[in-house]
Amino acid sequence: MLRIGSKAPDFEADTTEGRIRLHQWIGDGWCVLFSHPKDFTPVCTTELGYMARLKPEFEARNCKIIGLSVDPVADHTRWSKDIADATGTAPNYPLIGDADLKVAKLYDMLPEDAGDSAAGRTATDNLTVRTVYVIGPDKLIKAMISYPMSTGRNFDEILRLLDSVQLTAKHKVATPVNWQRGEDVIIVPSVSDDEARQRFPGGWKAPKPYLRIVPQPRD
Repeated sequence: MLRIGSKAPDFEADTTEGRIRLHQWIGDGWCVLFSHPKDFTPVCTTELGYMARLKPEFEARNCKIIGLSVDPVADHTRWSKDIADATGTAPNYPLIGDADLKVAKLYDMLPEDAGDSAAGRTATDNLTVRTVYVIGPDKLIKAMISYPMSTGRNFDEILRLLDSVQLTAKHKVATPVNWQRGEDVIIVPSVSDDEARQRFPGGWKAPKPYLRIVPQPRD
C-alpha cells in the first residue's frame, strides 16, 4: 500500500509525448501525477483542460505535470481534440496510456485481480483511478488525494498544496489551515525555542506554547 513517504513506483510506459521512464522523466524536480478512470469521461475532460492552463504555474515551481488514464495512447490523442473543443485548451503535458492496467495496479489504484486489459472496462469499473500524487525530487510521495468520479478536482488546491510541501521541505515550518503562499506559518514542534531563536531571530507570536507563528521564510 502506498502512503505519504513511500517511494513513488518507477515504471516505463508510452505517453502522448513518447515513451518515458517516470523517475528519469521527473529528473531533479517535482512532479504531480493525476489519474483518470477512462477516456472521454465528462468530469475528467474539464480537469485535463484546466490543468493545461495551469501548467505555467507548476513550471514556475519546478514541477512537471503528467496525467494517466486507463486506455491506450491512441484514444488519449483522440480525446485531446475533444478536450480542446470543450475547454479551449488541449493537454500540453504527457498522458500515460495504461491499456494493460499495470500502472494503476502499481500505484494501488486497482486490485491485482482487475485483469490486464482496459478493453471492455467502464469508468465505473475503474472508479478508484482518481488519485493525485505529489512526488518530490527524492522520488518520495509527499501528498496524495483521491476523489470520486462525480467530483471535479480543485487543481488550484493542488497548487496550494505544492507550495506548502515545497516550503516545509526546505524550512522547519508547517502551514496552518487555509494557508496561502506568503502568509504566516507555524514553527514545527520538533524545533526547540533555542533553535527557533536562531532560525527566526525576529521572534514569533505564541497564542499557545506549542503554536508558534512566524512570517513565511522567503529564501
